[in-house]
Amino acid sequence: MLTGLLTPDEGEGTCLGYDIRRDARQIKRHVGYMTQHFSLYQDLSVRENLEFVARVFGLANPAKAARQMVERLGLAGREEQLAGELSGGWKQRLSLGACTLPNPQLLLLDEPTAGVDPKARREFWNEIHTLAAQGLTVLVSTHYMDEAERCHEIAYIAYGELLARGTVDEVIASSHLTTYTVTSTNGGSLTKLAEELAARPGIDMVAPFGANLHVSGRDEAALEAAIAPYRKRPGLVFARSHASLEDVFIDLLAKAQDNFQ
Repeated sequence: MLTGLLTPDEGEGTCLGYDIRRDARQIKRHVGYMTQHFSLYQDLSVRENLEFVARVFGLANPAKAARQMVERLGLAGREEQLAGELSGGWKQRLSLGACTLPNPQLLLLDEPTAGVDPKARREFWNEIHTLAAQGLTVLVSTHYMDEAERCHEIAYIAYGELLARGTVDEVIASSHLTTYTVTSTNGGSLTKLAEELAARPGIDMVAPFGANLHVSGRDEAALEAAIAPYRKRPGLVFARSHASLEDVFIDLLAKAQDNFQ
């Protein structure tokens, strides 16, 4: 809807000052949109895809614009390779190049690094921060909390409801979660313990993190009372820790109501 590709069933909205119902054509000229799945032409080369996009947006010299983008994104030497033969990371770079080629004012990225290796993910985000530093506004949807932490501001949406918004520190602080990390010193499983703790009043969230558990509650006194009997168990260590963005995410989703029906 923000890009002008879909018309809302109801309500109103603007994107870059344009009405999303009436001004879809103008919006499309100023917004870059990178879809979750690779959406360029698989049977065209890297160069042909970029030149095509440049011509669609009416750039003065499509061939030159494509060459400059190839150099910028480190795709030199792959210009004539078919897009369908690229790895996930290279496809990602090509998609980013295509949607930023017309110099948009706003860039929308839908799950941009799904299925991409860690090195390619980091390189992708380095490029995003470079673009943001140059004045481009970037809106990203992601399920990766480490990626969300890279953003200047975040928002949590569940079942169409906005649950939280602000900087990472603001969102964590507003959750009012007190968190403990539980470790087994004898290598024992914490699965049964997690089930027990989750059933106790005062504990709002229990989640496994590697070999440990994160146990959180919004009422600090109630949480302390809930875990007190377990502190005496041999082989268990309860260490006070800071709530992570993932802790907050899990807690917010647990409180969200599925309104599908």
